[in-house]
Amino acid sequence: MNKVLAIMGSPRKGKNTDILLNMVIKGIKKNGNNVEKIYLSDMELNPCTGCNYCAKRGECVINDDIQKLYDKFNDSDGIILASPLYFNTVSSIAKIMIDRCQVYWSNKFVLKNPYIDTTKDRIGMFICVGGAPYNRKHFDGCFPVIDLFFKAINTTYKYNILVSDTDKVPVWNRKDILAKAYSMGNKFFD
Repeated sequence: MNKVLAIMGSPRKGKNTDILLNMVIKGIKKNGNNVEKIYLSDMELNPCTGCNYCAKRGECVINDDIQKLYDKFNDSDGIILASPLYFNTVSSIAKIMIDRCQVYWSNKFVLKNPYIDTTKDRIGMFICVGGAPYNRKHFDGCFPVIDLFFKAINTTYKYNILVSDTDKVPVWNRKDILAKAYSMGNKFFD
């Protein structure tokens, strides 16, 4: 049985991003896997100050709820980050969490003492919902950020679920998208 950490990076519960994440979770659980879902909007997360403490001491100097996530990253076999598209990238609360993963980069590349188990294979999925109509480059601003986030937490970035035009047609009215999310969850560890 695998453990998945599902991170909800939208401040809006029960809406498009949350519904898609729930469908993926449902598919993952069908195979007997454990999923812990966390709402970043319920956590106290402060922005990285760039103080460089983590590069000197190997830990983050800011004492807030990010500390709860650090062990969860390490213990997980799969990590999902779900975020709405805000100004062509992830939401601000998702970006705060990502920036606070600087501690992993500092430990791995500066201190040469990884903060996370680098021998463990983790699978990563990114779910993103954009309200605007589809265009070819709609989600391009997210990909470098998400790629570096998954690299920092030693996770193989394997899957995307990207949905456009949700201002006009919400996901709860798109059975094909919901079925795809469930299917991708069901096959998450294949």
